[in-house]
Amino acid sequence: MVCLGNICRSPMAHGIMRDKIKKLELNVHVDSAGTSSYHIGSPPDLRQQETARCHNIDISDLRARQFTKDDFAEFDLIYAMDSANLANIMALSKDENESKKVFMILNESQPNKNLDVPDPYYGNDDGFELVYNLLEQACTVIAKKIADGTYR
Repeated sequence: MVCLGNICRSPMAHGIMRDKIKKLELNVHVDSAGTSSYHIGSPPDLRQQETARCHNIDISDLRARQFTKDDFAEFDLIYAMDSANLANIMALSKDENESKKVFMILNESQPNKNLDVPDPYYGNDDGFELVYNLLEQACTVIAKKIADGTYR
């Protein structure tokens, strides 16, 4: 799960996915990162943590890190939160095998639309709830595909 600073959207996706994987008792490693180095080591934005908590998801243990080329070897699926971060991730891929692992997350719940998850950082609390709802829908689809063995 990758966004810009790894303090709003991607930790929310990480927390939602981690919760779904645990409930489904799947053996899957979930992580999140940012394409920038702005917030390395920082916890998720307090507003995003509060939104997660309202949905019984705890993301307070997560810490921001930067996406690296090594993540292509570490992960089978890499989900970008928006087109700008998708481009940043793709710029780090060395070949088609790595590029084929990268997807826009909202294409899971709204196929082929290439929609961005809006960055709620500079907005009001409603933006964080919107991000939760969008990511919850997408992560539900991803978890079902993993459980069914039909993911990419």
